[in-house]
Amino acid sequence: MGTHVIKMPDIGEGIAEVELSVWHVKVGDMVVEDQVLADVMTDKAMVDIPSPVHGKVISLGGVPGEVMAVGSILISIEVEGAGNVKESSQPAAVAEAPKPAPVAAAKVEAVVESKPAAPVRPVVPQGPLVARDADERPLASPAVRKHALDAGIQLRLVRGTGPAGRILHEDLDAYLAQGQSNASTAVAAYAERNDEQQIPVIGMRRKIAQRMQDATQRAAHFSYVEEIDVTAVEELRAHLNEKHGATRGKLTLLPFLVRAMVVALRDFPQINARYDDEAQVITRLGAVHVGVATQSDIGLMVPVVRHAEARSLWDSAAEISRLATAARNGKASRDELSGSTITLTSLGALGGIVSTPVLNLPEVAIVGVNKIVERPMVIKGQIVIRKMMNLSSSFDHRVVDGMDAAQFIQAIRGLLEQPATLFVE
Repeated sequence: MGTHVIKMPDIGEGIAEVELSVWHVKVGDMVVEDQVLADVMTDKAMVDIPSPVHGKVISLGGVPGEVMAVGSILISIEVEGAGNVKESSQPAAVAEAPKPAPVAAAKVEAVVESKPAAPVRPVVPQGPLVARDADERPLASPAVRKHALDAGIQLRLVRGTGPAGRILHEDLDAYLAQGQSNASTAVAAYAERNDEQQIPVIGMRRKIAQRMQDATQRAAHFSYVEEIDVTAVEELRAHLNEKHGATRGKLTLLPFLVRAMVVALRDFPQINARYDDEAQVITRLGAVHVGVATQSDIGLMVPVVRHAEARSLWDSAAEISRLATAARNGKASRDELSGSTITLTSLGALGGIVSTPVLNLPEVAIVGVNKIVERPMVIKGQIVIRKMMNLSSSFDHRVVDGMDAAQFIQAIRGLLEQPATLFVE
């Protein structure tokens, strides 16, 4: 028997260190070739680290949340044969996993003693039932969420046994088998609670926090909100879906918005730009690479629709769908998550009336989409029902003047309210 040591790989692009996000194995586990051992977080994306060998895990080189240098020992595996290290240099096997860092709230609930100065005691509840705050979003795949919806299960009441507390199909089955109905837990919702939860800011959440803080500190944000009548473009969308949906795929509003941005940017090249504030250089780009902000179970990600200026409505729609699926499943590559020149963000039906999106540096503009509502409007002296939507967009005032920002959004408004002009060259 020998030891095969796996070191933190070189992810590329000059990255010297990465953050260990989650282990998928523990000491004593048997692993096979190509099995994912851990996820690590770079500045842009989550990367799987697979095993190149079969064997038994004998030691782990870090804990979730730890920043590790490229080339440092990630994991040691006992293998048949000589392994890849000499006997004298083999790392000592450990009998148990390293002492963990604070784990996610889905794994541990911290219960506070009645004394104010008492320390927090981690308690790991047994069974599939757990109470979360109403606004806490449990980790679960779209398929699991649909399973829960179909079964009438509130995900916040189910304990997840997957990585980082992710809820699996098996957890839903266990919940149902235990007979924990929504009605039986309603009384508990009114019980007095004194527990606290400590949630470590690691992995994707740490990267999001760093980027949001960096953007708000470095850029001179200002927002501009305009109301748009989307009745005509929605009618066009419905017509195209009825005529071509079965063969070309269904269209959402997003491809129309992308097209409107592409056309409007022809007259406002200063908005399709990146600003290097350290070098004091603005780079205007001919290519329009639209970042589409996408919510995933591990946080906000921005996959990029490249060369949107060269795509048809259906091409844009297919690419947006493909990238969104990859991002939500944690499969988006580093290249797919970088290189945008302007960002489009939408909360869909939850879009509210107004929002103030944060810039995705080094970009200088982000277009935010609010929800569509039917409202009475006065048109040519008549009160009619129209579908209205706000665009809440933010700009970097160091680069974009207020007048230019307003005119850019007004250009998008004109294109969407007269959708034929989206395709007139």
